[in-house]
Amino acid sequence: MHKHFNGLKTTLLLGGMFAVLLAIGGLISAGTRSATWIWIFALIGVASTAYGYWNSDKIAIRSMQARPVTEAEQPAMYRIVRELSQRAGQPMPRLYVSPTMSPNAFATGRNPQNAAVCCTEGILVLLNERELKGVLGHELMHVYNRDILTSSVAAAVAGVITSVAQFLMFFGGGRDENGRPAGNPLATIAVALLAPLAASMIQMAVSRTREYDADQDGAALTGDPAALASALYKIENGVSQAPLPHDTRLENTAHMMIQNPFRKIGKLFSTHPPTQQRIERLRGQAEQMRVPWN
Repeated sequence: MHKHFNGLKTTLLLGGMFAVLLAIGGLISAGTRSATWIWIFALIGVASTAYGYWNSDKIAIRSMQARPVTEAEQPAMYRIVRELSQRAGQPMPRLYVSPTMSPNAFATGRNPQNAAVCCTEGILVLLNERELKGVLGHELMHVYNRDILTSSVAAAVAGVITSVAQFLMFFGGGRDENGRPAGNPLATIAVALLAPLAASMIQMAVSRTREYDADQDGAALTGDPAALASALYKIENGVSQAPLPHDTRLENTAHMMIQNPFRKIGKLFSTHPPTQQRIERLRGQAEQMRVPWN
């Protein structure tokens, strides 16, 4: 049971994104007296969503320059993931290691049958086996909770909103029968500028709610909330010392990782919740589970 209602929050946030899209669509339709452009942008969004969702594992693995590893190379990873997969009644995912000392991990794939788990070299050096188990439990739950689909839909709707807003900037809200601009030009400009910002903020909020769920479900899977909390604390400090460089491919993968891989930014524009809040929630979960916090 998700005490913090993260699933409901995710639904409401996605609904908010669609509301923004419909508001822009209504503005364009009123000005041009046609909904054709909205359908064009929507189809582009659906196509990009399908491609990203179907190829999410390949795209993420390639962006991190990760390579597949054998059980002989990473026995601890295999042992932990095999145990957790069996406990969850799910198939064993493919395992990868990324050659960077910035500590992080992510799981991706459109379903448990096509999942991949990737750890950086940095996180394998930084964490002990108990903490690594907490991290891998968190990442596996992203796949089991179908978070890749959720993030793909959010990204697609945000992309459509941005494209439609750009259309508004270039062509305005259309013209009436006398050739004059339809609607209020200032309102059109305001919507064109603010809609993409609102879409991005909602998209990031969706990502944060999914992180809370993965924390909670991952800790339940491992039975050890304190291990994940300890890992999150170490990873945050490790990332601050060795952040990933800002690169478009890495930025598109950042929301999948257990911690924001870049230097800290404001909460509204972060894909991850504050670490201290995540730890406090895990502490509360440990109390409910009546397991030691050490």
